[in-house]
Amino acid sequence: MRRVFLDDAGSAPVLSQVNEALRAVPDGNPSSPHTEGRAARAALDHARDLAAQALGADRTEISFTASGTEAVNLALFGAARRLSKRGVVVTWAAEHQSVLGAVRRLQSEGHAVEVAGVDRHARASADDIPSSAKLVSIGLANNEVGTIQPVAEVIARAHEVGALVHVDACAGPRWIPIPDGADLVSISGHKLGAGRGGILYVKDGVRIDPLLYGGPQEWGRRAGGEDVAAATAVATALSVCVQERGARGHVAERQAAALRALLIELGGMITGGEDRLPNYATCAFADRRGEDLLLALDLAGVGASSGSACASGSLDPSHVLLAMGLSLEQALGSLRLTTGYATTDEEISLASATIRTALTRSPARA
Repeated sequence: MRRVFLDDAGSAPVLSQVNEALRAVPDGNPSSPHTEGRAARAALDHARDLAAQALGADRTEISFTASGTEAVNLALFGAARRLSKRGVVVTWAAEHQSVLGAVRRLQSEGHAVEVAGVDRHARASADDIPSSAKLVSIGLANNEVGTIQPVAEVIARAHEVGALVHVDACAGPRWIPIPDGADLVSISGHKLGAGRGGILYVKDGVRIDPLLYGGPQEWGRRAGGEDVAAATAVATALSVCVQERGARGHVAERQAAALRALLIELGGMITGGEDRLPNYATCAFADRRGEDLLLALDLAGVGASSGSACASGSLDPSHVLLAMGLSLEQALGSLRLTTGYATTDEEISLASATIRTALTRSPARA
């Protein structure tokens, strides 16, 4: 059976350029002074310069992490713990759980927190930022439905009231640029096609506390031996995406539009805003279970994802869809199809025929 992968937003397949770069990564500890260590240091420095160039940043503003989640946590905890607990930490209800989980933890530590609502497209509003805000966290785009957020407006409003801005760019930079002006930006390697690693951009002059204590690695922001291979992978993937996302986006937009038309034909209600990442086709079915849809598609040869998550034997509705105002029934029947750089028109045609057959046969929920 020929399979079609339509879960690029879940984890993008590793890019060929990344595999090629990894073959040249030397062994050795980059903090060691011997020949092997110096070779590893040179490779790490090259990765840092590559990432900085892709982001239009200075090399001292780039810190490598193990993942996007770590980059988010380092940004939020690192910044908030240097601020007064009376200053409000602001985010929105449809943000990724790595943001919401960190913010809830900050609240438990005594920080003032505001989690604002979103509209029916999962879009945040800069008007929700109060004058008492000191740290604001906004996603570049919603990971679940692809809605592109008003990041530039959020940055302007936050800076107007004297707040730092963290942009969770784990979803999005594969397809769209990151607006200028953020103080902190988190990036996930596996969302870019790196398979590993993360990056935290820290604007020059912004100070954060580390999560890990020990050595002075990563400009004192993250102690521990540097993972040169992970840094090489994520920096290479980011560089490739910055160069190719424009052309790739045009193809993805056409392919995703075809998938959305199919989902509407099959009775799905399209979710997300018109201003969305180009590779997203998401919908909700009021009379189906998300896990039933995924199983039917997987058995038929299509890899997809759903907003619903199975935990401890019970199905939890998507917090994003509920924040958007969808009913519990709709939230439990969501489907997300996302194309990638390697997705072909032939695969879209094959997947469309498979999806039509599988979803027509998939039984409605009792």
